[in-house]
Amino acid sequence: MTRPSAAPDTTGSGPAGRFGTGPAATSDQPAQGSGPLPGEDPRAINEARRGPTVPVAAGPAKHRAPVPEDDRFEQVLESLRKQIRDLRFADGLPGAEEGRVLQADVLAQLSDYVLPRVRRPDIPLLIAVAGSTGAGKSTLVNSLVGEQVTTTGVRRPTTNSPVLACNPADVDWFSEASFIPSLPRVRQQGLAMPGKDGMLVLAATEAMPPGVALLDTPDVDSAVAAHHEFAAKFLDAADLWVFVTTSSRYADARVWEFLQVARDRDTSMAVVLSRVPRKGRRRLLDHFGAMLEANGLGAAARFAIPETDQIRGERFTSNVADHIRGFLADVAGEAEQRDRVSRRTFIGVIDSFRTRVPELARQVETQIEAGRVMATAVDTAYADSRARIGSGLGDGSLLRGSLIARWQEVAASGELARSLRPRGRRTRRAGRVEQAERGQRVAALERAVRDAVEALVVSSCERASEEVESVWRGVPGGADLAARALDQPGTGLLVQQIRHEIGEWQRDIAEMTGEAGATKRSVARLVTFDRDIVTLILIIDLLGYERSSSGGGAHAAEPPGPSPQRLLKGLFGAQSLRSIGAKARENLIARINGLLDRERVPFDTALASAGIPSEDAAVQLYQATYNLEIAR
Repeated sequence: MTRPSAAPDTTGSGPAGRFGTGPAATSDQPAQGSGPLPGEDPRAINEARRGPTVPVAAGPAKHRAPVPEDDRFEQVLESLRKQIRDLRFADGLPGAEEGRVLQADVLAQLSDYVLPRVRRPDIPLLIAVAGSTGAGKSTLVNSLVGEQVTTTGVRRPTTNSPVLACNPADVDWFSEASFIPSLPRVRQQGLAMPGKDGMLVLAATEAMPPGVALLDTPDVDSAVAAHHEFAAKFLDAADLWVFVTTSSRYADARVWEFLQVARDRDTSMAVVLSRVPRKGRRRLLDHFGAMLEANGLGAAARFAIPETDQIRGERFTSNVADHIRGFLADVAGEAEQRDRVSRRTFIGVIDSFRTRVPELARQVETQIEAGRVMATAVDTAYADSRARIGSGLGDGSLLRGSLIARWQEVAASGELARSLRPRGRRTRRAGRVEQAERGQRVAALERAVRDAVEALVVSSCERASEEVESVWRGVPGGADLAARALDQPGTGLLVQQIRHEIGEWQRDIAEMTGEAGATKRSVARLVTFDRDIVTLILIIDLLGYERSSSGGGAHAAEPPGPSPQRLLKGLFGAQSLRSIGAKARENLIARINGLLDRERVPFDTALASAGIPSEDAAVQLYQATYNLEIAR
């Protein structure tokens, strides 16, 4: 890019208007109505024309050795990109929205800016013209190039697709293979025409010098969210920003969000204030300059375009564009100068990863902690449920109400004595009515046992579910996960499962008592017994009859009646009874634990499918940040 030396070309037409080859206004004769901003004087502008106005480095952290050219640095960056790309966040939980924004931001800059420049240092310098709606970005781009490459108009937002102007020798570099691969693009043929939303228009023109590209981006404050997100993507991939805003919108929050991003990343930048009115001009420029200083952007090159500036052929007619063109010619004119600008921005981006990647890791930790809280709630609730059930199955608390009443009916009827009769002794044959009544009493006791155990398990499971739901609803976004988990078959299915397990358990006890009776010779030789009734006696004993208020304890409220334990000891002996009791209890606890494990599955499944990052994801990001510092 050659340095302009002739008088200003106020029309912006003809060969003198071409980007990098046309003249610019002299430093001591600024364009009318576009004089220096606060803190600038003609000598400062002249200094800017000899090199970048913005320092190449700021502070000791920027004066590092050149970026390593070996494969190690690229490998570290690739590893960092893979870790960030593979991150998943759980929808709605704390850290999800912030994490995804940071993830997309860092990932885009790694993929679209950092890695391409590590792999190919000689890529064209990309200058992004960005800014507010209606600021005249497209008009400025046409003025800088010297011909119409992008469309302008009163419709807002005009730029619904970005336009990239470059020399034909560089156009291939901006193909899908090298530049933002995910972005569709079309090559401009003939007159400048807008592309479709989300499509990059490549405008190859000899008016652009080789090695430099100029990008007209969507509005950063567009009412269409996709437009300013699109603009951010291109700014992340640019080496130099030319930020354009107007005298009526320069104080908007959205404008300063983007400017502060440039400051934080130490991006090379120039600021253009357009539509500056003649009346009150100095006060407005003073205020704008003060805002730049207050936001750490006082060193940025600054230009002003007067409100009275004429537009002809979709280009500015004043020499303000010549000022900007001259600045860009000096900044990007020679390979060494381009390297200084791109190097500063590159190092600024790499430095920004010191805070951006750890911040992403903190959002990952936020998600992990939310997942840990919810997972702990499930573990705790169902562990407590196991403890409650285990206690309730042996402390005698079930032996009340219907269950103890049914037991006493059986005991008072003489069924227990008749079920244990000496061998060879004839007993009176019961009539049909008596047999039916006996069967009804035994069946009623069996139902009472089943109902008591069933009620204990169901109530405990319901309590566990309620405890989990309460904790989950206390986590932002956890209510949706709780609703998803609870949208499963309810207690009807659980009751069926419990009844099946209790029935199987009773059959197992009957087999154990039968085996014990067959192996104990004294029992087999002297006594016969009804295994179903003996099973019920054993269950009553296991449920804590001796510790209940209905049993033989010190707090007995009712006559104790026959003691199940005395009957069983006489039948099997103390040691054998302990063995049978232990096995029977373990059998029941194992079956109930299986039910509890199935009951918690919906919660575990909801957590597993939520997409919460793994426990080591944050650690790996911190390690990747450290590796990048070592490799740079």
